[in-house]
Amino acid sequence: MALVAGALFVLAPVGVTPTGCGDLSGGRLCVEGPIGGAGPFTTRYVRHGDEPDIRVRLGYQRKDARLTAFPGWFGTQRTRHGRAELTGVIDTLPGECIRGVLDHRGRLFVTGWHCS
Repeated sequence: MALVAGALFVLAPVGVTPTGCGDLSGGRLCVEGPIGGAGPFTTRYVRHGDEPDIRVRLGYQRKDARLTAFPGWFGTQRTRHGRAELTGVIDTLPGECIRGVLDHRGRLFVTGWHCS
């Protein structure tokens, strides 16, 4: 039994990015929420290491089979201990996709698309 458990540990993916997240050079950006209905969505940015805190604008971008919308913003926040998180309510449709968006000094960073 211990051999089987050890084999599963070795075969487990290392460094897998969670669904709705994207790894950036300075940290991880994630978006979470109930795609396919109305509900709270959260965009979260967590910096790597002991970098100084920075101001970031956090939001989301939506797309469906026909178009990709301009980013929507939850607001701007200064990271605290390397972390910033903002939430807002979005009404999404079944079949839509969403991704997290971060703006820092006019540069946009995004996660991969997370679809229903």
